[in-house]
This record gives sequence, C-alpha cells and structure tokens, in this order.
Amino acid sequence: MDAAASGMQFHGIVDEPSSSSSQLHAVLERSQRHCYGQETPGEFPLAVSPSIVLHVLSACTLDPKDLAALEATCTFFSKPANFAPDFALSLPELAAFDMCQKRSMFKLMTQQEREHLKQRCGGSWKLVLRYILVREVNCSRVVAGPGHSIVVTTKGDVLSFGANCWGQLGLGDTEDRFKPCLIRSLQGIKITQAAVGSRQTMLVSDTGSVYAFGTGSFVGTGFSDTADHITTPKIVESLKGVFVVQAAIGCYFSAFLSREGQVYTTSWGRTDRLGHSSDPSDTEPRLLSGPLEDVLVAQISAGNCYLLMLAYQPTGMTVYSVGCGLGGKLGHGCKSNKGTPKLIEHFRALSFNPVSVAAGTWHAAALGDDGRVCTWGWGHTGCLGHGDEDCKALPTVVQGLSKVKAVNISTGEYTTFVVSDNGDVYSFGSTEYLNLVFQVRSLFLLIHA
Repeated sequence: MDAAASGMQFHGIVDEPSSSSSQLHAVLERSQRHCYGQETPGEFPLAVSPSIVLHVLSACTLDPKDLAALEATCTFFSKPANFAPDFALSLPELAAFDMCQKRSMFKLMTQQEREHLKQRCGGSWKLVLRYILVREVNCSRVVAGPGHSIVVTTKGDVLSFGANCWGQLGLGDTEDRFKPCLIRSLQGIKITQAAVGSRQTMLVSDTGSVYAFGTGSFVGTGFSDTADHITTPKIVESLKGVFVVQAAIGCYFSAFLSREGQVYTTSWGRTDRLGHSSDPSDTEPRLLSGPLEDVLVAQISAGNCYLLMLAYQPTGMTVYSVGCGLGGKLGHGCKSNKGTPKLIEHFRALSFNPVSVAAGTWHAAALGDDGRVCTWGWGHTGCLGHGDEDCKALPTVVQGLSKVKAVNISTGEYTTFVVSDNGDVYSFGSTEYLNLVFQVRSLFLLIHA
C-alpha cells in the first residue's frame, strides 16, 4: 500500500492548536492511528504496510548478514510476509530474493535452476545473495598484464592499451596503444569481467558468453591452432553451453567459472592437464574433477602454472589449489604438484576466513574477512612481505600489516599490492615496475565513464 495514497503521516503530524481537551484527545487518537494503524502503541509502526518495509530493505541493498540479524532479533521480520512468489518467506528473505533478481545471471536462470542454486547455497535466498556478492566483489574490471591492460567500465564498455603485437588489445590491428582505446566491435555487448595473459585477453559478458583475442594458441576457443593472432573479439564456441561468470588465464592453461559455481579448465595441449586426466591432445574445456564437483566456487585466480579457487560455504569460505607446487605456492606445506584440487587446510589453524584470493606468477595471497593478509610461495625480492626472500609452503600472515585492515589484494610476477580500508596502498616485492605511476582520479573517472 502506498503511504501517500493512503494519507498516512509517519512524521511531523500537525493540527490546529485548541484549548479543548476533547479536541486534543481527538488529535492524539488520529495521530496514533496514522502511525500505528490498528495496532497498539509500542509495536512496530510500519507493520501497517509491510510492502513499504520490503521496498526499503531491497532498495538499501543490505548485507545478507544484516538481513539475517533482522530475522533473529524481531518477530515482525521472522514471520511469513504473505507476499508472492512464496507466501511463507519472511521480509528479509524476500528482500534477498529481490536483490538476487537484479543480477543478470540470476534473471536468466529458470525456476528449477534457481531452486537448485538455493539448495546448494544452504537453502536460503540470503545465502544465495551472499554467494553472488562474493563473486561480484572478486570480479576483475581493471586488469594489468605483462604488456597490456584492460579496463571494463560500469556500463560494460571495454578499453585497452599497451603492447599489441598479437592483437591482444582487440582493436582489429597489431599496433601498440599508449592511451586507452574503446573496443568498438563490442558495441551492444555488456562486459562484466576481464582476464589477461602475456599475449591474450578474455572477456565475459553479462549473458555468460566468453570473447577471446590475441595469440592464436588459445585452446577450447574454436580458433585455428595455425592462426598467428586474432585481433578482434571472437566468441568461444566450445563454452556456449556454459554460462560463464569469470575467466582466468595462466601461462599453460585457462580456466572458467560457471554461474553454478563449477570450474572448467583447458590445458593448451600440454602434459599438465589441470584438474582433468584427458588425453594431452584434448584442448576442450573440461569440468574440474575431484572434491570440488559438489562445492560452489565463488572465485578463481590463475598463476603461471597453478590455479586457486575460493569455495563458498554457508559457514565460511575455503581455498583449494591445483597445479605446479614448486616453491610451495599451492599452500599445502610441500612443494609437490597436485593434479586434482586440494583444500588448503592451514587457514583453519590461523583462524583465517578467506574472502578473496590472488594467484601471482610464482606466489599467492589471500584476504581475510578481518582484514588480515596471508601470502605463500616463492619469496624472491621479498614479494611475500615477511622481511626475507624465503619460500613459504603454508599461508603465513603478513605481520607488517598487523595495524592495517586490508580490503583488496593483487599479485604480479614478484610483487604484491594491498589496499587498506582508508585508501592507502602498500606494496612489497620487486621495484622494477614502480615507475609506472598514474593518477588515481583519472582512472576512477575512466572506469565510471
């Protein structure tokens, strides 16, 4: 019910002054009725119009934890709201469902697919929303590769600049660009995420399609192996049956995350076939085998020859790794390779709940929900931030950041960057590329153009 149409006044109720006690009593009664409906004073005033409450909860984009807290602390929010599509759902649960429906990946799902995702997340729309939000937070919109960079604007446009000898800028030629240039061939396609390699680029659209360009050695893309380069974005045909929400590029493989939380990998025809034991000549994307088959993955991050996966669970996040273990970068306390994903168990010993992972070329980092940062792997040039250059085979908290609450992390070849909650940026590792300084405001305006 619309408050304006009903004539209800929640604040600033005014009436003409009168010395008559009966008139004053009438005013107070009318004021009480306007504020509380037919309920008695002391009850929740907006109970008279739960539709307004639902609108406020949905429009304010509350965190799923806040919605759960409302249910746990107030009977008004815990009882059935008697609204479609499910009359048994509470207002916080309906608000979470409404916020899920605003996401393109959710809009395109059938009712059966939605219910399946809900059950996999723990049986609640609040948990589904939490899973979607974790994915969105870890979605790469500004990506710097070894020689070129990609920027995805909030409108879904894509700009590229840097080296272009293999057409990795997607501009239809192989000329280098020293300023961001719009990829006009993607007009009408909304891009949500980007991944870059040394000479290739992949883009993910809001409809789950993957576009690739650059070196012709892509596997699973449907491109000819004899092609020198692809200079304009081409859709990856072999993934047409998969709704992809994230792509990642390593040196010898590529990986894709579906909206259902499943991971697909390709091997680029090498002997190291990450996550699946198909024939070495098989270059099609294959579903990751092993313990993750029944686990929702919220984020993937590719290093040179290994892959990190942030797995979603209602009780907290976990991290799995697969691939080359040299230097201890898989985080299992050893330096051996893993052909199938394995849980990094050491986070439990640290009471560390990961919410984001970053796979550098030879080392890795994880961000905790309390703002702590862990690093492990090769420690060359001090890129782990522990005051030495030793390798760490287990995730280790960076003590130098003990007074910093981190909100974002990024890793490169031998560098690590950490963004704090107040906007400060910390870096450690190689200083070879620290002369590449840019204006933060200019980049912000570019992304939000």
